[in-house]
Amino acid sequence: MRDDVPSIRPEALGDPGFLSDHGLRLAYAAGGMVKGISSRPLVERMARARLLAYFGAGGLNADAVEAAVASLSRALGPDSPWGVNFLHNFVLPAAEEQVVDILLRHDVRRIEASAFIMPTPALARYRITGLAAGPGGSVLRRHRVLAKLSRSEVARGFLAPVEPEIVAGLLARGAISEEQARLAERVPLADDIVVEADSGGHTDKRVALALLPAIRRLRDAAASGFPPAARVRVGLAGGIGAPEAVAAAFVLGADFVMTGSINQATVEAGTSDTVKDMLQAAGPQDCEMAPAGDMFEIGTRIQVLRRGTLFAARGNRLYELYRRLPSLDALEPAERRDIETRFTGRPLEAVWAETAAHYAAVAPAELAEAEANPKKKMAMVFRWYFIHTNRLALDGDPAHKSNFQIHCGPAMAACNAWLRGTMMESWRARHVDVLADRLMQDAASHLQERLSLWTRQGDAGAPARAAIGAER
Repeated sequence: MRDDVPSIRPEALGDPGFLSDHGLRLAYAAGGMVKGISSRPLVERMARARLLAYFGAGGLNADAVEAAVASLSRALGPDSPWGVNFLHNFVLPAAEEQVVDILLRHDVRRIEASAFIMPTPALARYRITGLAAGPGGSVLRRHRVLAKLSRSEVARGFLAPVEPEIVAGLLARGAISEEQARLAERVPLADDIVVEADSGGHTDKRVALALLPAIRRLRDAAASGFPPAARVRVGLAGGIGAPEAVAAAFVLGADFVMTGSINQATVEAGTSDTVKDMLQAAGPQDCEMAPAGDMFEIGTRIQVLRRGTLFAARGNRLYELYRRLPSLDALEPAERRDIETRFTGRPLEAVWAETAAHYAAVAPAELAEAEANPKKKMAMVFRWYFIHTNRLALDGDPAHKSNFQIHCGPAMAACNAWLRGTMMESWRARHVDVLADRLMQDAASHLQERLSLWTRQGDAGAPARAAIGAER
């Protein structure tokens, strides 16, 4: 390596403002994974290493979210680099308000807003209640919002102030003050955007090489009409599982990187050992698309592990039946028996009884609508399967592997290939903060090696270029 090539340190990668605003060592974050897979131990370990992580609150009931957030708040305090995943609730919007109540009650300073199609009043309430007037006319932002997205139309909503109609509604109900309503006009909804490429879970399977530059240019265009948007950092997630991918993200202009799938195969992840064993064996061709249970009716898709499980095929089959049939009564007897035997493991009547009891407690209006609409009832019964398969994976009973729902993207295969033959080949030797440090360190080394190579190649070609110039 040449002595005159500048040294590249992992701490120098990314945007310095991202480091200072969040109190971090590295421009790196571990994204929230549903059902507490991004667990309290995972978030605590990252925060104590001065690395950012988001607790996976999606899919948990309010009591479970409250218990986890209260524990993290006591253990880490509000100023440490940690946050909570705030998942858009397509079926029950009121559940978003419950989560915001919990976040405010425990002074949570950071959220990762994911799966949003457009900003909602609950998301806006969290953001705006953290605003205060600062010195010299500045706006202090106590509540930091990181938006995870993959579409330009969604990004526009986070690069702009909260819509006036939403602000007016919050003010009318006394959720924000008049001063906060005025300050909301001066800041974008998000502090950070992470562009989600080909990832596990909810994904549009976008290509990072095309998506990140497009969203960066959208940010710059938004800033021409609303200058505060220029301060919104743009990071990259999806496919980040090897040092070369991390290096490529920063060369593309990412202000930070975010990992997801790879953190499931660590000691701290809140999933079963059986799932971790399956993820550790994942290769490049072992992922597949399936319907998303939380947005089943509108056909939203998630990326899951295919190897060792039949969940994707079965989930796709249920969605095809939902689209084709008017009700559960229209199922062929043989089809129904197959679903009850291999998918749900119980009669559909029992599935509906459990589902109806849940909605009677949390959303009676939804239950009444389903009882009057056979198509909606069918969707709710089929959605139960997606909840059930999540539980099975978390429990980890090998007898039920065929129905495990495991969110996973191609980054997992890249990580396994990178760590093969090293001390971290087994997930039992992978700790989430050590994995982060090693990814960033090896990414910096990779960039250093490439820069040195390019410089040597440039020097070697100098005589030839000079000769060509002389001939001209």
